[in-house]
Amino acid sequence: EQERFTSLDRGLLKETDDEGHVRSDMTAGDAFRQTLRAGRLQKLKRLGLAEEVTPGTWKLAKGLEPALRRMGERGDVIKTLHREMTEKGLARAPSDYAVHDPAGGQARRIVGRVIGRGLSDELNDRHYLIVDGLDGRAHYVDIGRSESVEALPDGAIVAITPKPVEPREVDRTIAEIAAANGGRYDIDAHLCHDPTTSRDFVETHIRRLEAMRRQGGLVEREPDGSWAIAPDHLERAASFERGLARSSPVLVETLSAWPLERQVTANGATWLDRELVAEKPEPLREGGFGGDVRGALALRRQWLVGQELAREEQDRIVYRANMLGILRRRELLRVAGQLSGELGLPYVEAESGQKATGTYRRHVDLGSGRFAVIEKSREFTLVPWRPVLERHIGKQVSGIVREGRVSWMIGRQRGSGVS
Repeated sequence: EQERFTSLDRGLLKETDDEGHVRSDMTAGDAFRQTLRAGRLQKLKRLGLAEEVTPGTWKLAKGLEPALRRMGERGDVIKTLHREMTEKGLARAPSDYAVHDPAGGQARRIVGRVIGRGLSDELNDRHYLIVDGLDGRAHYVDIGRSESVEALPDGAIVAITPKPVEPREVDRTIAEIAAANGGRYDIDAHLCHDPTTSRDFVETHIRRLEAMRRQGGLVEREPDGSWAIAPDHLERAASFERGLARSSPVLVETLSAWPLERQVTANGATWLDRELVAEKPEPLREGGFGGDVRGALALRRQWLVGQELAREEQDRIVYRANMLGILRRRELLRVAGQLSGELGLPYVEAESGQKATGTYRRHVDLGSGRFAVIEKSREFTLVPWRPVLERHIGKQVSGIVREGRVSWMIGRQRGSGVS
């Protein structure tokens, strides 16, 4: 009855003829073994993997072994889901357990809270997340190699999407410059193509080409240091991205490092607040985490009314103008006061439209999100964090603050930067 590849299946496959046929009574004289074989063939029939073509003669499905191995892996995953959810007191019906499969083309965006993280394949360094979704289902998500997703506290709220496998903008730029230069790309050609670009920024394109070269020779470097770019470069770049997606198949965005319970009374602009004022809030199922979020949103509305940041009008709630900005500033001023004592520097608020320049020291996780500590010689500021900053800890960075975000000018002199 096992829904996995067994020794019985191995024996059946060994005894199939060239047309994939096998007899249920080939172990003559061994009634017990014949009973096992007959029972296994009936199970395979129910799984759609075997068919009785004549009495006692069966045809096994092509791909029987990989199909059963996939079933076995899925069964192990469901057991892992059930164990993790049960340990947290969140056990669900089997129909509410789901396996996220971006490679199958059916995966969609998941928003939920992190229940746990584990190692699924030590040899290949494959890790997984268990996510309790707003859709009421518990999701097993293969996140690939350990370094592909940062450490997340249990209860953190995340959004998970399949990793795109299309060519990047850097690939399009390389292809465009090469097309105008006889199929060749180098630093001088790039600087001639766009004089406003810095040499450091061009180096990011060279690093991209180096990575593609190491991945099976998708591009070629000439002895003079230039690169031979094929006419199908964008298709090759897409192939490179598909390879990357196999090692880290999803993008994990942290919507809040704080668990739901902590957000209800947090004096900051929380994920709950963003959902309350969103034009298209996330859809919520009645049960599971979706139900928990419904309850938390109701409590948060009451808290906001008590803080005079919202008011009840007949059968609806009206939120104060710039409520998120007010909450964010309250939290930043409070946390900045604590950091000021640690750093021995005064805090200066980052105003919209102003330049934030200094040394990136570290990040802090707040109810309002993750913020970067940018230190100058005589002061420091807090600005919205972006992943690109982690490669520049202890280094000078510069960015323009615009409406709750920062366009970082890293590796560029002029241009659109990295938002």
